[in-house]
Amino acid sequence: MSEPRDHDDPSGSTRRLPVLEKDTEEGTDGGPGRSASAPDHDPQPTLDDEGGRAGRFWSARRVPAGILALLVLAGTGLLLYDIVAVRADRPAMQWRRWLARQLDERPLDDTWVLVAAGVAAALGLWLLVLALTPGLRRVLPMRRAHTDVRAGLHRDAAAMVLRDRAMDVSGVRSAKVRVKRRKVDVRAVSHFRELDDVRADLDATLTDGIRGLGLARQPGLSVRVGRPGRKG
Repeated sequence: MSEPRDHDDPSGSTRRLPVLEKDTEEGTDGGPGRSASAPDHDPQPTLDDEGGRAGRFWSARRVPAGILALLVLAGTGLLLYDIVAVRADRPAMQWRRWLARQLDERPLDDTWVLVAAGVAAALGLWLLVLALTPGLRRVLPMRRAHTDVRAGLHRDAAAMVLRDRAMDVSGVRSAKVRVKRRKVDVRAVSHFRELDDVRADLDATLTDGIRGLGLARQPGLSVRVGRPGRKG
């Protein structure tokens, strides 16, 4: 389509009209019945390609933190109440006298002492693991296009998208997709076509689908195709 000339302009120059351009994403279907192959797809550069690193999302740990806070609050309040009661010339509570007597009479190598120490150490180690690990293993970090924006994709959502892509492949009767942190495991059943041809189409389609998810770290792909089992 040629640009209209401004006939009132004596110089005969043209005036460029504003044009709305629609961005197209590489890696989508190139036409009916045709999908882009993996070598043809080059993801757009993002902050991660320039040296940035999209780490995992940190969990708030609300349930463990809430339980621990309630236990500490209850124990501290009970102990403080008992200390105040003793200061007011009242006898100590039965549980504190029993605990003091047990600590005085039982040796350090006693079975119950060792069991209590093991339980306390296990709980402390569990709390340290919760404090030092990010959690949210089912949320996969996505590539960062802006420094102040982070996005994540749930594994189940990613598996659903890839399963829909797999079902579009000719010859696929059913497909199961499991998305892990570093690997996508696909199990498909084909009721016609050669298994090698179906597997090749699945490799190309799912590789393109994985790149289209926009994950910060692209997982590997494992595809297995088989025939449906015989009934009876």
